[in-house]
Amino acid sequence: MPKDRKFILLLGAVVVVVALEACSLAGLRLPMPWAPLCFAAFILLVGWRVLWKGAKALSVLRFSSINLLMLIAVAGAFYLGEYPEAAVVITLYVLGERLEDFGIDRSKGALKRLVGSMPKMANVKGADGPMPVADVPVGSVLVVRPGEMIPLDGVVTGGQSAVDEASITGEPLPKDKAADDMVYGGTLNKQGVLEIRTTGTSRDTALARIVGTTFQALANRSNTQRFIDRFAGIYTPVVIALAVLLVLVPVSLLQQPFDHWLEQAITVLVIACPCALVISTPVAIYSAIGNAGTKGAVIKGGKYLEAMADLKVVGLDKTRTITTGQPVVEDVFTFGNTDEEELLGCAAGAEVFSEHPLAQAVVQKARAAGIEPHRVKDFSSTMGQGIQAECLVCDHDDILVGKLAHIAASRKTQPEAVSAVESVQDQGKTAVVISFRDEVAGVLGITDEVKPESKQAVAALKAIGVEPVMLTGDNERAAHHVAKLVGIDRVYGNLMPGDKAARIAELQRTTGPAAHVGDGVNDAPALATASVGIAMGALGSDTALETAGVALMNDDLRTIPYLIGLARATLRRIRVNTAAAILVKLAFLLLAFMGHSHLVLAIVADVGVTIVVILTSLRLMKWRPARAAGVAA
Repeated sequence: MPKDRKFILLLGAVVVVVALEACSLAGLRLPMPWAPLCFAAFILLVGWRVLWKGAKALSVLRFSSINLLMLIAVAGAFYLGEYPEAAVVITLYVLGERLEDFGIDRSKGALKRLVGSMPKMANVKGADGPMPVADVPVGSVLVVRPGEMIPLDGVVTGGQSAVDEASITGEPLPKDKAADDMVYGGTLNKQGVLEIRTTGTSRDTALARIVGTTFQALANRSNTQRFIDRFAGIYTPVVIALAVLLVLVPVSLLQQPFDHWLEQAITVLVIACPCALVISTPVAIYSAIGNAGTKGAVIKGGKYLEAMADLKVVGLDKTRTITTGQPVVEDVFTFGNTDEEELLGCAAGAEVFSEHPLAQAVVQKARAAGIEPHRVKDFSSTMGQGIQAECLVCDHDDILVGKLAHIAASRKTQPEAVSAVESVQDQGKTAVVISFRDEVAGVLGITDEVKPESKQAVAALKAIGVEPVMLTGDNERAAHHVAKLVGIDRVYGNLMPGDKAARIAELQRTTGPAAHVGDGVNDAPALATASVGIAMGALGSDTALETAGVALMNDDLRTIPYLIGLARATLRRIRVNTAAAILVKLAFLLLAFMGHSHLVLAIVADVGVTIVVILTSLRLMKWRPARAAGVAA
């Protein structure tokens, strides 16, 4: 039977049993011998699984079973002739169980919908018709039309479009895509037709990794979950023992009526059922993990979410974490009669033949400024030193581009050119010197481009009381330059992989729980040492992703303060829910030991607390930080 139909039937049973209880309180009861028979049939129909599990637990004397509590409570109510109360006990308990399942399923729902929305067929260029996504070989060229979901990860080989990547990155604005751009399976093509060369199978897509890792994370329980499971195992037999004493002591020692104190003991068993306590943590954890997934972050289990809440310091790698990992020309110095357009045109013309990243940075700088690289001839390259060419556009028949020492070996280097090189290098940048004929015409300062969001992320971390620290293998000057740009005060450069791990260990001793954020194999030791390892998922190495407890599939550092805020909100919710459940239980336990409790009220209170716990925990799926906290939502 479908789950929805079962739930509707259960709600119908609740309505019936509440009506029967109301009639009982009004003095309208079924006549004997029909009452026990009808209510027994009703109880077996609704709660036979609970009673069967309770009977099996009793047969092996496993008093830690919650189902055993229900079995004893129903049997006791029947003994007292409280047949409607027995039906209420079992029906509302089963309802509570279904609500727990609902809470967990609802918290997983976003991922399930995402899996269900993935395209099952793909249009392969040259094929007779669509083929199953699972059968598409790596290297195939897919044709994706406007409005269609991209079936597999790949690289654009033709066409231009805007692609909605919210399912992967959480970023609401579509991104422009053209030739050589990476696209991801499960994202939506909004405008033009794209041709995409696949780079993996359906099991290798970024979305498949997010979904698979997140579902695996749901089984990776938090410390709180494990504690509550252990607590329930001790708590349940203690409650049974207290219920037995609640009957024995008044009846045996004080000569009180047996039936009255048996009813109080049954009330203790019902109200002591730790449903709300047990469900509070998993629903809150699952909801938070689902929320994180909508922001492009994969949290690999509840223990990592808890650890995020306690963080006092975050170690940040520099390259491809704070920076893009792509060199860009940041400074342009010209000398003599040379202007910037002439300098960049000639330099780019000479560098256009080189595949070196620094050379490509010069070409990109020129084109970004609207300067087309000049045509050159007689191109030659000296490995590790520089290049030489003759420009066909300007009157410079001899262009030399390279390091200062290489230029100085054959050309005049003016004092102002040497000062410019020293100034660039003092900032940790790479200096590229351009010489026309016999002297230096200009100097370019090239650096690793800082991600636009890095400064905002650092400010957001500070705003929530977490100290950002840079840990990088790059040189000290480059590290301090980038740290100054984004607002980081503590910097450690020239670190080997083991050094990073040692620094993280030191930060944990001196400052408090520490996270480390990185993308490469060299970050793996620090990721493993940290309280929480955070990998830059889209750009990161497989080793980093495997070692880390959290993966940022959007590579956006602003997600880290968001996750810390979410983790803190989750733990606060768990504590409030747990406290509320305990207070309600203590109140009814006190009433029971005073002999004034009521079975039906205890049931309603217990189920009511469970419902409140589930609903408040599910709100974490929609949690967003307060703007005052400075965390980007």
